[in-house]
Amino acid sequence: MTAPPAPPIASPDARRVALLLGVAQTIAWAVSYYLPAVVAPVVIQELGADPALVYGAFSVALLLSGLCAPRVGRAIDRRGGRPVLTLSVLVLAAGLALLGLLPGLWGWVVGWVVLGFGMALGLYEAAFATLGVLYGRAARRPITLVTLLAGFASTVGWPASAALVPLLGWRGTCLAYAAVLLLVVLPLYRLLPAAAAPTATGGAAAEAIDPPLPAAWVRRSFLLLAAFFTIRSVISGMLSVHLIAVLGGLGLSVAAAVAAASLMGPSQVGGRLLEFTLGRAAHPLTAARLGAALLPAGALLLVLAGPAAAVPFVLLYGASNGILTISRGALPLALFGPKGYPVLMGRLALPILLAQAGAPTLSAPLVASLPAVAVLGLAGLLALAAMACLLPLRRAP
Repeated sequence: MTAPPAPPIASPDARRVALLLGVAQTIAWAVSYYLPAVVAPVVIQELGADPALVYGAFSVALLLSGLCAPRVGRAIDRRGGRPVLTLSVLVLAAGLALLGLLPGLWGWVVGWVVLGFGMALGLYEAAFATLGVLYGRAARRPITLVTLLAGFASTVGWPASAALVPLLGWRGTCLAYAAVLLLVVLPLYRLLPAAAAPTATGGAAAEAIDPPLPAAWVRRSFLLLAAFFTIRSVISGMLSVHLIAVLGGLGLSVAAAVAAASLMGPSQVGGRLLEFTLGRAAHPLTAARLGAALLPAGALLLVLAGPAAAVPFVLLYGASNGILTISRGALPLALFGPKGYPVLMGRLALPILLAQAGAPTLSAPLVASLPAVAVLGLAGLLALAAMACLLPLRRAP
C-alpha cells in the first residue's frame, strides 16, 4: 500500500499572493463583519433605535451576501479574482461612507445593504476562489496562510473600533475605515496577478489534465458537503451571539464567562496552525473530519463535567472552527478540482451565509427557554450530524 502523494508546495509567488490577500482580508473582515460588535451598541444608544432593527440590518447584509455569492463565483470564474476583489473594496468603502454620512436608522440600514454586496464580493469565498483560479490544486497552502492572517481580524478590529469610537464617534470611525480600505486594501488587491500562470500545478494545467467527474458522484458529494458546512454555520451563528450567555447559564460569573469566550480567537488560530503544520500531509477530507470531531467531543466533555469543562469546550470548539475555515476552501478544491471551483464556492456560500444570517435570531427562543447544558448538548448533536455528512464522502473516482 503506497502512501498518498504529498500536497503541492506553494511557490514563492503563491506565498506573496497569500500574504497580500491575508492582510487585505484581515482589514476587510475587521471593518465589515466585526464592525457591529462595537459600533451597534453605540448606534442604538445615539439613535434610540430598537436593537432588533439595528442588528437586523446586519442580518440583511448577510442574507444579501449569501444570495449574491453564486453570481460572484461565476464572475471570478470568467474574469479572475483581481477585478472582483478590487470592486469589493469600492463597494465596502461606499457602504461605510453611507453609514457615516446618512442620518437616522434608515441610513444605517441602507449602509448595511451596500455592505452586504461588498461582503459577497470580498470576503473568504471570493479570496479562496481567487486562489483556486490562480493555483489550482496547489491553492491549499495559500488558503491556509490567508486564514492564518485573517484569523486576527477580530483581534485587530474590535480594539481599533473601541479606540476610534470615543475619538471620532461611530460615524467618523466608519468614514476612517472607508479611507483605510481605499488607501491600504485597494493597492494590495491591485498587486495580485491578473490571471492564472500556466504551471504544472496551477489552475490552467490542472484543468487540462483533470478528467471529467461522474455527474451522480458530483451531485451527491456536493449535497453532503453543503449540508455539512450549513449545519456547522447554524452552530457558529448561534454561539457567536449567545456563547457568553450560555456559559453564564452554566453557573460561571460574567467575568469568567467572558474570559472563557475570549479564548475562541486564539484557539481558532491554533486550529489553523495545527492544519498548517501537522495536517499539511493529510488529505483535506481527513483534516475536515478531525476538525468536525472536535466540537462533539467538547460538548460531550461539557455535558459530563459541567462548568469545569467550559474552557476545554471553548478551546475545542475554536480549534474546530479554525480547521473548518480552511476546509471550506481546501476540501471542495481537493474533491472537485480547480475547474469551475469559483462557481462551486459561490454555490456553497449561499446556504452557509443564509444559515449564519438566520441562526442568531431563530435560536434565541431556544437559548432563552432551555438550560445551558441542553443548548450546548444540542449544539454537540448538531455537530455530530454534520460530521456524519463527511463520513460517506470519498475522493473522486
